[in-house]
Amino acid sequence: MVRPLTDSYERIHTYLRVSVTDRCNYRCAYCMPEDGYDWMPKADLLSFEEIARVVSVFVSMGVRSVRLTGGEPTIRKDIVQLVSRLANIDGLEDLAMTTNASRLSRLAKPLADAGLQRINVSLDSLDPIRFAALTRGGRVEDVLEGIIAAREAGLGPIKINAVMLNGINEQDAVLMTEALSRHAQDTVLRFIEYMPFEARGYHSVSAEQIRELLREKYTLKPVETGHVGRGPARRWKVVETGLELGFIAPLSQRFCGDCNRLRLMADGHLRTCLAHEDTPSLLQLIREGASDRVLQRAIRLMVLGKPEGHFCEIDGGEVFEGVMTSVGG
Repeated sequence: MVRPLTDSYERIHTYLRVSVTDRCNYRCAYCMPEDGYDWMPKADLLSFEEIARVVSVFVSMGVRSVRLTGGEPTIRKDIVQLVSRLANIDGLEDLAMTTNASRLSRLAKPLADAGLQRINVSLDSLDPIRFAALTRGGRVEDVLEGIIAAREAGLGPIKINAVMLNGINEQDAVLMTEALSRHAQDTVLRFIEYMPFEARGYHSVSAEQIRELLREKYTLKPVETGHVGRGPARRWKVVETGLELGFIAPLSQRFCGDCNRLRLMADGHLRTCLAHEDTPSLLQLIREGASDRVLQRAIRLMVLGKPEGHFCEIDGGEVFEGVMTSVGG
């Protein structure tokens, strides 16, 4: 029997996020600099064959859930073929993707047919003007068409991830709750506290502040306390409509003590903590001809060195290292 993949704090890791690219067709204000960003050289990115091999090694060590991220994963060529490769790894139970959904109108069904099970959609506003400003040019209509296609393809329940920024879009919390309540049977709306990378360009809106905004119109009932399933969201329900809400509060209600996730960056660096960038490269080992056993040993050592958590607060504390688009969410 394989030993669980644990760190020095005895946290067992069963969830791997895999960034397939740092590139994106949007340039969201809180995720990327407006200009001057250097993309990772394509030669330095894991190939699909290398991604499939690394994921297979992680699955052999007890990882059961994999989420594809970016950048925007759907802009990488042949993403459907990668999904098919991963879906056929014996022992992998859950294969999902985080996407901006702008390309799902034509990709949702092929991805579902290839074995993708679920999607999370990054969507911070339903207002076309605010959406275009936040994404620096995106069309919310493209995202909504993608969500419809994903729903028709059976990629559900669909989770909508909204990052609330103080003074920018917190008013959208009520608007999105109202709009998505029409799809309460297969949609979850999740509010995420802004996590500052490199510099604190915006101010976060805490999970409790969002709930207070929503209580002005709705009755909220906690579904259950603590963390649920594989993720850190605390679940609530809108009594009037039945819409499930999730609140992910890495700053105001830090959940580092229960963290079971790892992040494989597109260049092969294993980021054991979202906040910390000093990670070794698995890509280098692979291209030097390392065996699966050598990769397993290297992964165990990296996970063993995982820090206890981050030290960023709603106001103050340390900021997260790196740029969000290169980290993989």
